[in-house]
Amino acid sequence: MTRRTVRIAMNGVTGRMGYRQHLVRSILAIREQGGLDLGDGEVLWPEPVLVGRRAHALEELAARHGLTEWSTDLDAVLADDTIDIYFDAQVTSARVEAIKKAIAAGKHIYTEKPTATDVEGALDLARLARDAGIKHGVVQDKIFLPGLLKLKRLIDGGFFGEILSIRGEFGYWVFEGDWQEAQRPSWNYRTEDGGGIVVDMFPHWEYVLHELFGQVTSVTAHVQTHVPQRWDEHGKPYEATADDAAYGIFQLAGGAVAQINSSWTVRVNRDELVEFQVDGTHGSAVAGLRNCRVQHRSSTPKPVWNPDLPVTESFRDQWQEIPDNQEFDNGFKAQWELFLRHVALDEPYTWDLLAGARGVQLAELGLKSSAEGRRFEVPELTL
Repeated sequence: MTRRTVRIAMNGVTGRMGYRQHLVRSILAIREQGGLDLGDGEVLWPEPVLVGRRAHALEELAARHGLTEWSTDLDAVLADDTIDIYFDAQVTSARVEAIKKAIAAGKHIYTEKPTATDVEGALDLARLARDAGIKHGVVQDKIFLPGLLKLKRLIDGGFFGEILSIRGEFGYWVFEGDWQEAQRPSWNYRTEDGGGIVVDMFPHWEYVLHELFGQVTSVTAHVQTHVPQRWDEHGKPYEATADDAAYGIFQLAGGAVAQINSSWTVRVNRDELVEFQVDGTHGSAVAGLRNCRVQHRSSTPKPVWNPDLPVTESFRDQWQEIPDNQEFDNGFKAQWELFLRHVALDEPYTWDLLAGARGVQLAELGLKSSAEGRRFEVPELTL
């Protein structure tokens, strides 16, 4: 086997998502499996160079995983001609400037979403990357989840007939931080720091709907800050200026309607933290992170509304579990491997900075819809 090294500047890996999903469960996991098999006796070996602002955190993290290269000087790292890819998992407010520097340095770009704080900024990144002739990708991990891969299998197999509607429920209770530590960083709840559930989750819903069901053509949203005060990582109270719940209705090309609730102020009474129910003329499905259950029209019972009698049947038991039929890898790792193959072999890859801009656009229009109390068309983006 011939080893081909690809050096990746990874910025923001001291954060929760950057560390757990991208460094440990993606790049280091690829190394643990012996690299990425490119075929014809060649293996791609990812070599991470950790980048961030806190030297002690980077040094500790590198030592923990046997890595040797880390830096607090992004400019110096980008000036290194041996660096092939720049990856960004910073807070959104710091992302645009860093990606612009990486593009100017000729690095391929792979980044978390949202790619920018507004759609014009996101489109600007896509244009700069196009003009520079580099390869670029945006993390769109949800479509690589086992539950949604099973859902896609059903769609591709024609299980639903005509798809009528999609109903999504996402969220959980994030503790305020006073009597129990919050599960999410405090910047998520400050608009001035790029926080808010709309800018976080609407980009996810855009690509999930676009990839599985069709392009979003209009949006109506109601956005709210249900918990106005929270406590930060140091136990100090602060005003929560960002939205913590959003209720959206999305019209899709082809006629289907999607309704998705997103909330950090909801207690979970469902099987998984996110679930999508898809109803079609021939059948329905409920898909979560890992599982997917179906009910075909041939086995659909005939409920009768009668509030005077107790329910004697278990509606959940009337659904059939979809088998795995394959081994599912970590969704972040699966997309990393596709992007690395795109860089190394020029294989097709569609989840680029323009796709990322569509997510930013939907979040921007969702916030505008809530602020103005009206429905907005979602125009198709072009470069």
